[in-house]
Amino acid sequence: MRNFAWRFGLVVAVIVTAIIYVLPTFKPTLWPHKKINLGLDLQGGMHLVLQVEADKAVEGTIERISQEIREQLKSKKIRNVTIDRVGGTKIVARLQSEEAISPFDALLDAEFKDLRILSRSQSAGNPTIEMDLPEEDTDHIKKLAVDQALETIRNRIDQFGVSEPDIRRQGENRILIQLPGIKDTQRAKDLIGKTALLEFKLVDETGDVNAALKGDVPPGEEVLYKVDEDPQTRRTTKTPFLLKKRTLLTGAYLTDARVQIDSQFNEPYVSLDFDQKGARIFERITAENVKKRLAIVLDDKVASAPVIQEKIAGGQARITGNFTMEEARDLAIVLRAGALPAPVEIMEERTVGPSLGADSIRQGMLSMMIGGILVVLFMALYYKVSGLIADFALILNIILIAGGLAGFQATLTLPGIAGIILTIGMAVDANVLIFERIREELTLGRTPRAAVDAGFDRATLTILDANVTTLIAAVVLFQFGTGAVKGFAVTLSLGVIASMFTALILSRLIFDYLLMSRKMKTLSI
Repeated sequence: MRNFAWRFGLVVAVIVTAIIYVLPTFKPTLWPHKKINLGLDLQGGMHLVLQVEADKAVEGTIERISQEIREQLKSKKIRNVTIDRVGGTKIVARLQSEEAISPFDALLDAEFKDLRILSRSQSAGNPTIEMDLPEEDTDHIKKLAVDQALETIRNRIDQFGVSEPDIRRQGENRILIQLPGIKDTQRAKDLIGKTALLEFKLVDETGDVNAALKGDVPPGEEVLYKVDEDPQTRRTTKTPFLLKKRTLLTGAYLTDARVQIDSQFNEPYVSLDFDQKGARIFERITAENVKKRLAIVLDDKVASAPVIQEKIAGGQARITGNFTMEEARDLAIVLRAGALPAPVEIMEERTVGPSLGADSIRQGMLSMMIGGILVVLFMALYYKVSGLIADFALILNIILIAGGLAGFQATLTLPGIAGIILTIGMAVDANVLIFERIREELTLGRTPRAAVDAGFDRATLTILDANVTTLIAAVVLFQFGTGAVKGFAVTLSLGVIASMFTALILSRLIFDYLLMSRKMKTLSI
């Protein structure tokens, strides 16, 4: 009897817990548990496939190495050497004299061992060295760029607040993104696709911007634009700036970016905090360039170009630009999440409307109800009272699956509904095995009590073997499958566990209660 009380307490605790997690799905204000998440195919949303332009990451690495070589040449006082990036992925060193060859080679051997020498040539008596990165290094950079882009996009979406997004790598350089329940699709695309490369560059105030616009751009400089939009007329104005190409500081040193309100103009701006190294660099930049304009460049667009009034210590800066609160918040999100290592291009875009999801839910629930009713009728007609016990266990089995989905915050998809329908058939399958065993024992002349004990004991091992193998297959599907397959695997796994619980513990508990407490002399089976 003590064993019966323990099992009864376990069954009640499991059922009550499942109901507690299920109810907020139907009445969200009941208590603060999250309701069952619906997948993209059920509640609508956005489906994107992005392609990472990994070649740009290689070009960026080459540009950074070129800049490092220039800085090393300057620090070691090696003169008469010009460094240029050619063809995107090659570095060409032009030496003005033979005497520069030896110190330049020594510099390469000491600081840039990863560079591969492609060729050495003479042009008008001046040596020229062409270099690049080996194939294995470029392949590693491309793979790293896709992986980093994946994590950066995931961080942005997490801060954006999308429930249960599906973000994963697809092929070598593509990223699949599914955002259930998203309504502002354009904002989501802007947030995901923004490279968010933050750079600080000096403005050349002595150069002729008009001449640069006509194509006469001084060496080492570039023309970038500041784009302003009038909130009333929605018209944009583009202001050109002649900037030094050299980047003095990047967003790689950022530790935080947050939205604040300007007390003077009551407008939102983005406040930036740098780490210790970034703070030192920013302090040095502002100290060396007092009364000069420092452009804050975001994705090759000038966000602002304030005049440095004095040395700025503490590692803090701000980005202003007539932002709305939403624009400032999105900018802070992408800066906190970090810049994408390479631009991304939208290769495929689909928007699933909520009406399609509602139709899917309605059809899926209809098929589940029809299948469930047919199974319930069959069990009741074929196994009589014992069949009604199996039907009761089946209903609780569905409640347990729903409670598991809510409790583990899993996502219910259309294939997931198919998994529940399959589980309905599998749930009664275990009871069928048990009931047939009990029938055999009754045919041999056993008492109802002995027949039930023997039937459950002999069928338990078979049921465990069958369900454990199914559970292993479901786990493998979840681990290696895509989104739709994972949705099926989730409900299948929960269904297998729930069906074993209801068949081996709940059904046995009901039979024990009828035979021990109600003193039933015969079994209706």
